[in-house]
Amino acid sequence: MRAIWKGTISFGLVSIPVSLHPATRREDLQFRLLRGSDLSPVNYKRVAEVDGKEVPWEKIVKGYEYEKGQFVVIREEDFRRVDVEATQTVDILNFVEMQEVNPLLFYKPYHLESGKGGGKAYILLRDALEKTGKIAIARVVIKTRQHLAAIKPQGKNLMLELMHFPDELLDSSELKAPQGTNPAKAEITMAEKLIDSMTTPWQPEQYKDEYKEALEEMIEEKVAHGDEGKPTKAKRSRKPSNVIDLVSVLQESLKTASSKSTGGSRTKARKTAARKAPKKTTSAKKKSSARRSKTGKRAA
Repeated sequence: MRAIWKGTISFGLVSIPVSLHPATRREDLQFRLLRGSDLSPVNYKRVAEVDGKEVPWEKIVKGYEYEKGQFVVIREEDFRRVDVEATQTVDILNFVEMQEVNPLLFYKPYHLESGKGGGKAYILLRDALEKTGKIAIARVVIKTRQHLAAIKPQGKNLMLELMHFPDELLDSSELKAPQGTNPAKAEITMAEKLIDSMTTPWQPEQYKDEYKEALEEMIEEKVAHGDEGKPTKAKRSRKPSNVIDLVSVLQESLKTASSKSTGGSRTKARKTAARKAPKKTTSAKKKSSARRSKTGKRAA
């Protein structure tokens, strides 16, 4: 895996050489705009609003709209004047309790790999964070932009997770509060039972991007059949209904959840039994298929 950044973690007089590696990936399908008549790709043009004329790159400048229709031009030298120093250091500012930090502040994780000669100090920081239950809040410059970040222990390694600055979070107090009466005791009890019945061990591999998979399958189907313009039939989605009797709905949900749980355990038991059962030999498989063909002939 290729490092996107190399530098050091610095706290107190300790310096740990590290490299930064992506911890996530997002592979969105890319689409082009086409002319419907001949599927010719449509290109984007930079057009001035005032006269509709195309503007070449060398004549484009950046501007900030400080009032409606009023701009101030910001040139490259202006950006350089306020540019932060592009150090190669993750400067730890302080250590805080993990549970004190709003989870909404975290947004992009990276793996931190120990550099040459930094193994002992790296392990020291990892173990100290693990034992104290704290995380390090740091400042780092990546690609000329300064970020707030957290350093956390992650298995045998450390992880650096970029954070939003607190003033970037939008306040939810302007949203409308939910309207309605408080749930009855019976409703809360049923809801708790439903949650209990749907509670399972965390298995991240079972969660997949179903929309992306369905989209890829549809594209493959169109390519295979040479289908360029025919629309595929959309699945009908259930219309939401106004829930009146919440308890009965919860009871029905409980039945569904418990039946799914029972079905899942039966399937698991069958799979376990199948694994334990002795495998058929090739001759046994042939005999089995021969019996099936004879039975089929008799039935015919």
